[in-house]
Amino acid sequence: MVLGSIVAFVVALLVGGLAIYLSANVVMDVQDYSHAVVTAFIGAIAWGLTAWIPLFGPILALIVWVGVINWRYPGGWVDAAIIGVVAWLAALVLLFVLNLVLGPILGFSVGAFGVPGA
Repeated sequence: MVLGSIVAFVVALLVGGLAIYLSANVVMDVQDYSHAVVTAFIGAIAWGLTAWIPLFGPILALIVWVGVINWRYPGGWVDAAIIGVVAWLAALVLLFVLNLVLGPILGFSVGAFGVPGA
């Protein structure tokens, strides 16, 4: 059970990192997958620390998540927000394909750690 949770966490982190990597590559021409995985990890922690706050938590969490991208990548808030939107879209496509192909084989669905709402 613990091993399954660890595998699910690692796969979800790698998928979230891949979504951010693809997005940063398209928006900023930055090509560093390990940087994207660390960004996904930090972003997920930031999201988890703020999303629980009543009423304004989800909005604050989204701002904090974009702030993490802004901190980790060159450009400003607008570029970070665009990276975030493109990462979210990339995560949706990646998850759709992975779950379509691997879901029946693995017996569970894959998520994306570090990309909110994906």
